[in-house]
Amino acid sequence: MSRFLERIKERARVDKKTIVLAEGEELRTIQAADMILKEGIANIILLGNAEKIKALAEGLDISKATIIDPAAAPNSADFAGKLCELRKAKGMTPECAADTVKDVLCYGVMMIKEGLADGMVAGAVHATSDVLRPCLQILKTAPGTKLVSAFFVMVVPDCEYGHNGTFVYADSGLNENPDADAVSEIAISSAKSFKDLVEADPVVAMMSYSTYGSAKSELVDKMQLATKLAKEKRPDIALDGELQADAAIVPAIGASKAPGSAVAGKANVLVFPNLDCGNIAYKLTQRLAKAEAYGPITQGIARPVNDLSRGCSAEDIVGVCAITCVQAQMQDK
Repeated sequence: MSRFLERIKERARVDKKTIVLAEGEELRTIQAADMILKEGIANIILLGNAEKIKALAEGLDISKATIIDPAAAPNSADFAGKLCELRKAKGMTPECAADTVKDVLCYGVMMIKEGLADGMVAGAVHATSDVLRPCLQILKTAPGTKLVSAFFVMVVPDCEYGHNGTFVYADSGLNENPDADAVSEIAISSAKSFKDLVEADPVVAMMSYSTYGSAKSELVDKMQLATKLAKEKRPDIALDGELQADAAIVPAIGASKAPGSAVAGKANVLVFPNLDCGNIAYKLTQRLAKAEAYGPITQGIARPVNDLSRGCSAEDIVGVCAITCVQAQMQDK
């Protein structure tokens, strides 16, 4: 386990939050609940049929978890009424709302909306779109945030670059082809996420195949404009671009390609032009550099809800849950 995750878990224990694990009838989720409760990371709510969950949990200790079946929960009718009111402008009917809140993802988000939980983790068996849709419909975006995006925390062993080998890669999980304004918003949100989770000052590089106009194209123009917009919105953030990868993280190359830049050669937050670049970069870093990859972590939702890879392990779920706890702590502040 990296020092980053150790520290995240330490912080989660200090101010314990209540996290919904929506996919309670899934074995990895139950194994994660066992570990989370043993480590004292969070209070856990498992959603699903209690008999199925307990049968799958044979040999594991989830006695301290709260198990709720949305299909039989006494507050489902209340949730349905509130959901109908929230979504009536979009055509939601009482009958549809009553059916919708029986879904574990919707029910979990309603628990957060009503202050019964601090965050949710799901995605081991659900698609990203299914996990995030109720969040955007019910919780909506955080104050002052225009865009929900996703990032990975990358912890590269024996690495002299970034912050002791730790980086944020964004957007690596959600927005397919953001325009320049959206990229600027992703950069601003990612700087905050880095500060909140890594507890270090963010140094943000706007990534490209070009450095300071060394190439000309619409892709380069987009990152140049995104850099300009981000600097105008948040001049207090150390942010520069457009920068090639080596110019962003290697001091000697940064000094050569972008002389005078306060970011070149020092970046720890890498903001990519599109999802293709971000997702490819994180997977290559994970496999070739044997990096730990934590995510996709969402940013910009009013309360933290995080998606999982469907290939995740129980340990991955534990890590994302701990990060979700810290995100909730930071939002409370």
